[in-house]
Amino acid sequence: MSATMSVKKSWEKGNAMRLRRYEGNPVVTAGTHDWRRVTTFNPAVIVDDDGIFYMWERACESLAPLICHVGLLRSEDGRHFELMSDEPVLSPHDFGTPKGTVEDPRVVKIDGRYYMTFVQRDFAAICRPDGVGIPDYCEAPDVPEGKLNNYRSGIAVSDDLKTWEVLGLITPPEMHDRDCVMFPEKVNGRYAMLRRPEGYIGADYGCERPSVWLTYSDDLLTWDEPVLVAQPEQPWEACKIGSGPPPVPTDDGWLVVYHGVAGVKRRVTYRVGAMLLDRDDPSKVIGRATDFFMEPELYYERFGLITPNVVFPTATPVKDGEVYIYYGCSDTCISLATAPLSDMIAYASGK
Repeated sequence: MSATMSVKKSWEKGNAMRLRRYEGNPVVTAGTHDWRRVTTFNPAVIVDDDGIFYMWERACESLAPLICHVGLLRSEDGRHFELMSDEPVLSPHDFGTPKGTVEDPRVVKIDGRYYMTFVQRDFAAICRPDGVGIPDYCEAPDVPEGKLNNYRSGIAVSDDLKTWEVLGLITPPEMHDRDCVMFPEKVNGRYAMLRRPEGYIGADYGCERPSVWLTYSDDLLTWDEPVLVAQPEQPWEACKIGSGPPPVPTDDGWLVVYHGVAGVKRRVTYRVGAMLLDRDDPSKVIGRATDFFMEPELYYERFGLITPNVVFPTATPVKDGEVYIYYGCSDTCISLATAPLSDMIAYASGK
């Protein structure tokens, strides 16, 4: 029996999540402005104190080079979104790198302020999709000789959702380090963050594939040496795993929704799993579902402009006991699925 069939069978038995894809998917698509004319995907979303859903999209201007910006949208019901600004709220120009890119925003609210983690690169790569797998990525032709041009993660802060002050880049320049997501509250009085340093592989690090790590900070700029939290364990996540949305605080632990990647060479599939981390010590995994609960099934998840067969969760705000799972579809558009929080906790705990 395939993994997909086993998950569906467990739904029939009532032992897994009552996951529902929104029938109006995708909820956000590209267009209307030059800076978001190609694709939009992998958003940050929060439900603020006013009950409004706010979304920060990764909006793509071009593929060659792959230049992205961050746009801001709002919705009263979490399903119908509208742009709040005709200009991006974060752009490569804000870093003085007009040939670069800024991608994959994740947003949390701590003590009344908004914090965004993001990925930045000084020179955007050339993306050449082929429709069957991960595109051929080539370095931009104008990268200066000897220039380190890895994906680095940074943090920005805002008091009004729209105007962002970039505090700085927080990951080392010598390696790709992305999938950085902050916890939405301090842990033992300190800022906490999950990340995926791709250079941390091998016997010295205790993992053979890119994995999820935990780090702490007192000032948001200087972060402790990370500790390993979770690594690939199942066939559906054999290539790598990475954090998606910020962890969700629950009485049972931190609910972490993550992506897992499996496949051969460039033909891979992105699926979605869940785990629980200890509330006081998030380096401890106290529950982890062995199976994925979501995989590319529908047309808009299996085919797209950039990478096919991708469901990539990046936001899980909770409203009225329901988790709103926002995810990128094949690097092309943004869709929504929902599930009861209680179901997700039970599923992630392995019950």
